[in-house]
Amino acid sequence: MTLLYGVDPRTGDRLEPGVEETSAETVAELTQAAANAARPLAALPLPERAALLEAVADALDAAVEELVPLADAETALGSTRLTGEVGRTTGQLRLLAEEARGEGFQRDTAEPGFVRALLPIGPVAVYAASNFPFAFSVAGGDTASAWAAGCPVIVKAHPGHPRTSVRTAEIITEALAKAGAPAGTFAIVHGFEAGLALIKDPNIKAAGFTGSVRGGRALFDAAVSRPDPIPFYGELGSVNPVFITEAAVAARGEEIARGYVGSFTLGSGQFCTKPGLVFLPAGHGLESVLAEAVEAVPAPALLTPQITDGFRSGVERIAGETRTIAESAGAHLFAVSAEEFAARPELAEECFGPSSIIIEYSSEEELHAAAAAVPGSLTATVHAEPGDAELARDLVTELAHHVGRVVYNGWPTGVAVNHAMQHGGPWPATTSVLHTSVGTAAIRRFQVPVTFQGLPEEVLPPTVR
Repeated sequence: MTLLYGVDPRTGDRLEPGVEETSAETVAELTQAAANAARPLAALPLPERAALLEAVADALDAAVEELVPLADAETALGSTRLTGEVGRTTGQLRLLAEEARGEGFQRDTAEPGFVRALLPIGPVAVYAASNFPFAFSVAGGDTASAWAAGCPVIVKAHPGHPRTSVRTAEIITEALAKAGAPAGTFAIVHGFEAGLALIKDPNIKAAGFTGSVRGGRALFDAAVSRPDPIPFYGELGSVNPVFITEAAVAARGEEIARGYVGSFTLGSGQFCTKPGLVFLPAGHGLESVLAEAVEAVPAPALLTPQITDGFRSGVERIAGETRTIAESAGAHLFAVSAEEFAARPELAEECFGPSSIIIEYSSEEELHAAAAAVPGSLTATVHAEPGDAELARDLVTELAHHVGRVVYNGWPTGVAVNHAMQHGGPWPATTSVLHTSVGTAAIRRFQVPVTFQGLPEEVLPPTVR
């Protein structure tokens, strides 16, 4: 029996007890149970389906005082942040329940003799993230989206917080059983090999993932290499470029500089929307403000030893090709000219943690060229003034082809859970530029469009009528 152990990021100590890895045989049993649950779950009246999500939300809210210390021990994210994250998790469960309860939720459109419906795709595999042990984990957005669509879910727990995952899964399982969910509506597995077995299992019909480019690409390749390829919705790497005009620097340079440092160090730089590239005009004069803000950042406790090693390697790589603007125990800030940046595309690779690169441009032409060359990202941000309308419009128009969300005079860290949110983007931000993993539209990833032609109302599936 192989056990998985969490690690206290503050001390490096192993956390007891360990969690047993899931065998391939158990994975197969769980996926078969999910397949058996798929039709009964899909057939539940939509109000009853929505009630399942609300039951899970209520149970998690009731257990917040138990869950937060568990998660803090494994992630060092702090009780305030984690308490808020539980609230976000239960809030998105309730929002998606409300969406599923809406009239015509699965009846996409209709014309005389035709009904286009959105039906559950079937059992879904969800691969949990390291940096949000609740909101992008066992009961996170992917799980909630799949349940709202009417799909059973099997979660592959993240090894960075195994004990939190186990307890969350126990609470979910009990809540679903009390609410009358079909057996097999939810399960959890642990371990690398279990994750591979899950994506290859023929009973799994789609998958959601949040994590690294390397891990996501391996699972994506496995998903599309199956005898029956399946959709794989991966959120991978993102540098979230920020473009700041000369007028914005002149009008509020110090405010922007402090906001920038606050954004790229938020959560120790472990947000998928961290601004990793910031374009500033040459001669901006903000070095001292930036250095002061960076020096005030406390030393981070990164989530896992693997993330720590990756961050150190990334910082060493960047430092060898740029100049250092500021560094402290808690953050690293580098700079390079736009010309040098254009010649070194490797600088546009994500470095997960509290670091960022300033790219100094000498003309609007260089700024436009940079906007046209940035890699696919979840977000892009423009800081501009009223007199920059034409420049800002051109930047926004270009960036809309590279990202899923454009932010104006703000910062991208943090993602609202609402009807209008698009949390996605071109590769390598995600594997599917067409979809979002946050907000009510996230449900569409796990729905299959089917047209019913010539069917009388009484013959249509009940949830489509």
